[in-house]
Amino acid sequence: MCSIVIAVYFLLLPPQALSLWACTRSCPPSCTCTQEKSCSVLCDHVSMMDLPKEFPCEASSINLDKNSLKFLSERAFGTLPSLKTLSLDHNNISFITPGAFKGLPNLVELKMAHNEYIRYLHTRTFTALKRLVRLDISDCNLFNLPDRIFLEQIALKELLCFQNNFRRITGAIRGMENLTHVYLERNKIEAVAYNSLLGLCNLKYLNLQENRINVIHDEAFKDLVRLENFYLNDNLLVDLPQQAFKGLSNLKMLNLGGNLMTNVSRTWFSDLVELEVLYLDRNRLSYIEDGTFENLTSLITLHLNSNNLTSLPFSVFQPIYFIGRLYLFRNPWECTCDLEWLKEWMESYKLVRDIPCASPSSVAGLDLSEVVYVHLNGTCLDPPELNLTTSLPDYPTMENKFNSLISKLLQQELMDEMVNATDGLRNGTQQDSAESQVSSGHGLFCAAQTVFFLVFLFQAQIDCINAT
Repeated sequence: MCSIVIAVYFLLLPPQALSLWACTRSCPPSCTCTQEKSCSVLCDHVSMMDLPKEFPCEASSINLDKNSLKFLSERAFGTLPSLKTLSLDHNNISFITPGAFKGLPNLVELKMAHNEYIRYLHTRTFTALKRLVRLDISDCNLFNLPDRIFLEQIALKELLCFQNNFRRITGAIRGMENLTHVYLERNKIEAVAYNSLLGLCNLKYLNLQENRINVIHDEAFKDLVRLENFYLNDNLLVDLPQQAFKGLSNLKMLNLGGNLMTNVSRTWFSDLVELEVLYLDRNRLSYIEDGTFENLTSLITLHLNSNNLTSLPFSVFQPIYFIGRLYLFRNPWECTCDLEWLKEWMESYKLVRDIPCASPSSVAGLDLSEVVYVHLNGTCLDPPELNLTTSLPDYPTMENKFNSLISKLLQQELMDEMVNATDGLRNGTQQDSAESQVSSGHGLFCAAQTVFFLVFLFQAQIDCINAT
C-alpha cells in the first residue's frame, strides 16, 4: 500500500521537481548536483583522487576539473546516455585505458587539457564517441597522436592540441572533412608537408603560431579552400613558396608576423581577394615587390611595423585607398620624395601616424607628417644630407682668423715689452728699471684692452649673423 502511495505521489509531482529529484538522488559524495535546464554534476576543486562509483543517470554535464585523478579505467563513467559535456581539465591523469569513455554515446564535448602527465594516447582511446564535436587535449605533453585515433569521430569539428610536443602536424587529422577549427599553436612543429593538411576542405580556422616552422612545401594549403583565419606568426620562416596561398579565396585574416622574412613576393597574396587583415610585422622586411597588394581589394588593416623598411613607393602599395588602418612604426624610414605620397595620404585620411624619419639627416627624428617637401619647377627635392663632420663655412672661419690675429698681437706686444725691459736693466738705474717695468705693464694692459675690444666686435658680428 505504501509503495502505491509513493508512486502516486511522484506521479503528481510537477516535471521540474521530478527531474530535480532524479538528478540529486544519486549525486556522488563531495559533488553538487543541480537542475536548471538539465542535470549538472559539479565535482571540481574537491581534491578527488578516484572517480565516484556512480553518477546520476540523467546527468548532461559533469565537471571534474582541478582534482587529483590519475587513471581512467575501461567504462570509467558507467553508462550515461544523456551526458553531453565532460570536463577533466587540470588533473594528474597519466594513463587512459582504451574504451574508458564507452557508455557515453551522446557525448559532444570532452575536455582533458592541462594534464601534464599524459604523453601517449592509444588508438582506441575515444572508441564509441561517435557524436563528439569538440575535443580539447591541450597542454598534455603529447608527442604525437596515432594516425587512426579519430577513426570513429566523424562528427569532430573542433580539435585543440596546443602547447604539446608535436614536431609535425599529426596525420590523425588528414581527411577529416568536418573539422572546422584546429589549434596547434605552441608546439614544436618544424615543417608543413605537402600532405599534412589533405582533405580538410571545411576548415575555417587554423592556428600554427609559436612553433618552429621553417619550411612550407608547395601546395601544402591547397585543400583549405574555406579557410578564413590562418595564424603562422612567430615561427622561423625565411621564405614562402611562390604560390603558398593559392586558392584560399575565402581567407579573411592572415598572420605572418614575427618570422625572419626579408622580402615579400607579389605572387603570395594574388588569390586573397577576401583578405581583410594582414600581419607582416616583426619580420626583417627591407623590400616589398611592386604590386604585392594590388589584388587585396578587401584589405582593411595592414601591419608592417617593426621591420627594416626604408621606403614604400606608391607602386608597391596599391590599392592604398581601401586601407582603414596602416601600421608603419619602428622602421628606419628614409623620408625622401618617395614618401611624399604617404604624407599626403596621412593628412587626407588621418588613418596612420607615427612614422619617424631615420634619414636624411636634415629631417632625422621628425615624424613624416612634419617634413616639408620643396618643389622646384614641379619636381620634388629630397631633404638634404647634412655633413655633420665639417664646420659651417662662415663664422667658424672668421673665428679662426680672429683667434690667429689676437695671438699674433699678443705675441708681438709681449716680445716688444720683453726687449724694452731687458734694455732698461742693462742701461739704466733701478729706478729706470722700475719705470721700464711699469711702462711694460702699461703696454700689456693696452694690448689686453685691444683684445677685449676685438672680442666685443667679433661677438657683435656673430650675433648679427645669427639674427639674419
